[in-house]
Amino acid sequence: MSKQTQGPSSLILWGVGTPRTLRPHWAMAELGLAYESRAIQTRSSAMQTPEFTGLTARKKIPLLQDGAFTITESAAIIAYLSDAYGDERTALLPMGAQARAQCLEWCFFVLSELDAGSLYVIRRHQYLPQIYGKAPEACASAARYFADQMPSVERQLDKGRPFLLGDRLSAADIMLTSCLTWAARFGVAIPEIAVAYATRITARPAYAQAVARNTPPAATGQA
Repeated sequence: MSKQTQGPSSLILWGVGTPRTLRPHWAMAELGLAYESRAIQTRSSAMQTPEFTGLTARKKIPLLQDGAFTITESAAIIAYLSDAYGDERTALLPMGAQARAQCLEWCFFVLSELDAGSLYVIRRHQYLPQIYGKAPEACASAARYFADQMPSVERQLDKGRPFLLGDRLSAADIMLTSCLTWAARFGVAIPEIAVAYATRITARPAYAQAVARNTPPAATGQA
């Protein structure tokens, strides 16, 4: 696997405090990378500074800087880190075309169906009603939608493998586990097999490291 010429010391990760920012912190820990963390939080004044808005007009976290290169979106950041700094032992994306496509399929599924299509709806309307308004029916519907997506997760996990796609951790595990723990935090029902899987995956030392790096300097209890 080819590597970028920039070394890991050039890495700066912006963003803490949410399941979405946890994902790249976790990937960094799994890859054993040294990096600088800019502990800015969503909807904070730090996201309005010229320094940050000069990097992205989206004003969203997480954001990764690698020298002059910048990239946003948690799954894209993980894919970049894996390609740039992973090796045959640590890479978070498989090398083969079909295995890589399957991993990306699960990442996209998590992003669109579990994260944006369900959990983020609950986050907005149940935990941030002062910004997005109360919508209890939408939250209940989002929780049901999450449950409707769980049979595919159960079927994949029922194959008797330690990880979602086989014998080693992948980006898909990081993405899925972040949503399973997020759902549990919101009181959304999770199948027993998924609970056992998430419990096993979050016991990894890299996960604990990521949680520590993702915790705001003064935790506010934001959802």
